[in-house]
Amino acid sequence: MSEHYYEMKLRQAEDYFQSLQAQATSSHFVDALIDDLQQYEKSKQNIWVNLDKSASQLGPSLLTQLARAGMLDHYLFRSVSYIYLRDLGRDVTTPVMQKRIAEITKSVKGYLKKKQQRLSFDLAELYRLAQQESLETVFFWVTDKLSNISTLMPEGMDPAEAKRKLIKIIAGVVIHEIEELKDETSLHIRQQRLDHAVRIGYYYGLTYPFIDDLLDAAILSPQEKQNFSFFIRQTLLTGEVVPLEAQDWQEQNRDLIQAVHDELAEAFTFLKNNQPVERVQDFLDNAYLFFQSQEIDRNKCLDDPSYTNHQLYVPVILKSASSRLIVRSFQSYSEDKQVEDNLFYYGIYNQLSDDLTDLQQDLALQSVTPYTYFLTYADEQAEIRNPFLMYWSVIYSFIHTVHQGKSEIRNLILDRVINGLQRLQDRLGKERYQAIMQQISFDARFDQVLNQVVQKTKNVAFFDKLMRDQLLDTLRKKKQAKEHFLSIMKDTKWQIDRYLRLDSPENDLEKAVNYSLEGNAKRVRPIMTWVMAKEGFGLSEAFILPLVKSVEYMHTASLIFDDLPSQDNAPTRRGRLTLHEKYNHALAELTALWMTQNAVEEQASMKEADPTLVLQLIAYSTRTTQRMCQGQLVDLEAKGKTLQLAELKELSVYKTSLGFEAALMMPLIMADAPEEMKQAAAQFAYHAGIVFQIKDDLLDVEGESTALGKQAGLDRLNQSATFVSILGIEAAKKEMWEHYQEAVLCLKQLPSLSFFQQLLDFILFRKH
Repeated sequence: MSEHYYEMKLRQAEDYFQSLQAQATSSHFVDALIDDLQQYEKSKQNIWVNLDKSASQLGPSLLTQLARAGMLDHYLFRSVSYIYLRDLGRDVTTPVMQKRIAEITKSVKGYLKKKQQRLSFDLAELYRLAQQESLETVFFWVTDKLSNISTLMPEGMDPAEAKRKLIKIIAGVVIHEIEELKDETSLHIRQQRLDHAVRIGYYYGLTYPFIDDLLDAAILSPQEKQNFSFFIRQTLLTGEVVPLEAQDWQEQNRDLIQAVHDELAEAFTFLKNNQPVERVQDFLDNAYLFFQSQEIDRNKCLDDPSYTNHQLYVPVILKSASSRLIVRSFQSYSEDKQVEDNLFYYGIYNQLSDDLTDLQQDLALQSVTPYTYFLTYADEQAEIRNPFLMYWSVIYSFIHTVHQGKSEIRNLILDRVINGLQRLQDRLGKERYQAIMQQISFDARFDQVLNQVVQKTKNVAFFDKLMRDQLLDTLRKKKQAKEHFLSIMKDTKWQIDRYLRLDSPENDLEKAVNYSLEGNAKRVRPIMTWVMAKEGFGLSEAFILPLVKSVEYMHTASLIFDDLPSQDNAPTRRGRLTLHEKYNHALAELTALWMTQNAVEEQASMKEADPTLVLQLIAYSTRTTQRMCQGQLVDLEAKGKTLQLAELKELSVYKTSLGFEAALMMPLIMADAPEEMKQAAAQFAYHAGIVFQIKDDLLDVEGESTALGKQAGLDRLNQSATFVSILGIEAAKKEMWEHYQEAVLCLKQLPSLSFFQQLLDFILFRKH
């Protein structure tokens, strides 16, 4: 039925386009728009607010300034109203909707007040929000999925933008679902439906990076793009996932296409199987409509001067409308023909607005949009419709036809229009902005009034735009911080490795020492020491190197003991034979003992240091070694036994947290840091160590030996008590995130180094 549905919607889009054209050429069109702008300008005069600079440039400080000026309620109410108008197709002027919008405004304002008018996209905060709705399970799922996006997306595509789109779509589907929930809905049913909505949003959103963006990028060959499009089209037409043929893909793209195919197949199967039966065909029809109209647009060439207005605009109407109608197909939403029509007719407004925003980029890429085509051929083809004129025709239609000239709707839509134009001017600069406006001008009188309104109007910012900007900024900063973190890890590890190995080993003991220090070790603990000592306190290299070597010697010694047949009896470590397997048990024991003593010798070598601090350091490190031995004994005695959660946490402290604590505490001791900071470091190490250990236990269940560098499932073979064996996978993840949140709080009391937040995220999301 998809092709029949496509033809039906094509006719609807054609009729809509014809009505927009007729409207735009009517004698009263421009006069009506000028009157709308003048009425709008008058209405804004009573609520102008003098802020430090234009609202579109304020960024995070906007919320604080609006709150101080008493305008936060108005700002939020307008923002929520627009979301209901645009994304939900509702008439926001009805008493029922006004009440609903007021409730949400109050809720958002309360949240912002609690957060001191700051938007936060940190993982700990998002997890707390998920907890409030009992959505921990889907939170774990979607964070894992989003973390894999960067891994799957090849160079030449933008993972940050892909994540932003995914998060936006997830939020949109969840909003749709929330609006269909009744007040009497039980908490259990609410949790189930919101969980379902998050998964639907992610799977639907996946089509943007893995279909649209991939087909737009210069990664696949033209033939491969045809093959990929065929796979998508046939899947939507038949309702069954079409398998890939290996010979259809170049060798360098096979792994990528297979991974994308697997993800899309999983998404399609879920979307098809997890919606009401009566909506399945709606889903297939609208998905085909969306894909086919995108394909038509994608295959246009800016060098072709033969496109008609119909060819330029109708696919835009179809793809922008169907992207919203797909969301409606996922659930049995309340029947409302007006909502369906509003969603269909409103889409082109957003598309034309986005195309204007992206005009510079589209011209550079030679992409065909109504704007790029008009600017390229307007002088040669007088019949080509001005897209800015069509943009205002859509605005006119919504104000006067759909909403019968209601002043509330007029002001809301024009607020959004003026905000968009102000943001465009801020981004391009006033001179370039004016040049583009001149190029797409369609009436001098209208231009004058519009320009006056754009330049004079204040207080037209929108919360969703602020959230978008903040999310993009957060993703950009996270990417930069991660890259910086990985760079520090790589560079510091290289420097540390230079100093650890013994030069010219003379006997088996020294050879065994070097063997133990080689391999694929991450050097997490000595790197922690290096960063805290150097960047946190500015200690000299004469202090840093002995501390770093001491920490790694202590850690490596603990691993040698841990691997012995009398202990865990591990055959491999870091992808290589363990020391006792490489040599023998006796030499392994002697090597570990040598390392513990050499750690103390390194500490005692700091002759320029305050002797009192050195003694404190040696006393601390020897106590730590004793505690690690006690922990290993507890671990051995626990084998085959059922432990309580508290006992397992205590065991994790011995096995992992102590090493993290030593890595931080040693530089703190030598810097003579205050006691409160030492306590915060100890607490951070406690929580981070438990996060590490739970993740280790999860990887033992879910990981692969080749990725882990050790035998997967070893805990089960040894009948070791783990967080997974005691709590189960789901509860273990909840416990892990609880400790992650606590560790984040502890970081606020330590030197402000983004490295340790990144380290915590690295521990949480590591694959081995």
